[in-house]
Amino acid sequence: MDLEIPELPFPLRPHGPDGGWTYGDGVLTGTAGPRQDRFVPPTGEELEPASDAPRLLGAPDGDFQLIARVTVGFNGAFDAGVLYVHVGDRAWAKLCLEYSPAVPTVCTVVTRGHSDDCNSFTVDGSSVWLRVSRTGRAFAFHASLDGERWIFVRLFTLGDEKETGAALVGFLAQAPTGEGCVVTYDHLEFRPSAPADLRDGG
Repeated sequence: MDLEIPELPFPLRPHGPDGGWTYGDGVLTGTAGPRQDRFVPPTGEELEPASDAPRLLGAPDGDFQLIARVTVGFNGAFDAGVLYVHVGDRAWAKLCLEYSPAVPTVCTVVTRGHSDDCNSFTVDGSSVWLRVSRTGRAFAFHASLDGERWIFVRLFTLGDEKETGAALVGFLAQAPTGEGCVVTYDHLEFRPSAPADLRDGG
């Protein structure tokens, strides 16, 4: 069933395991179950059972910015709240606030066949603002401690302009090693344009 969120100009649809997604009073909430993750190890071994985690995704048009303050009820290593981009089964990316492995950290995963994994900076507390943007065929990840000054994290693509233009974007909750966690997203905002300068903090 589609979920309509007034801050977003497109509906969201659940994918993967049930995340119990709810929305009310400006807050989106999702729950990861035990040992749910979305990761394709670059070392080549496959995760068993198949790697997946609750996702809530929609299809924006053109260039955009999707912004949310993400708060994670950390219970175990690598629990995370995520802004997620999906182009194909092995072409997707995550911008995460993750307990990695013993301190909240902004980290990213870009999957092109197999996943990479990159930590950016640690966070004092269980909340941070995250932003995913599309600019042409590229995507940009930013994070912020206050929702005003943005830290450039990553710029990448997942295919040609036709493929990236049809991308699904939205939210993911994960708990790879533990018994589950609850993630909330508030201060939701959608802007129908890319940032003017990816590296100027705006």
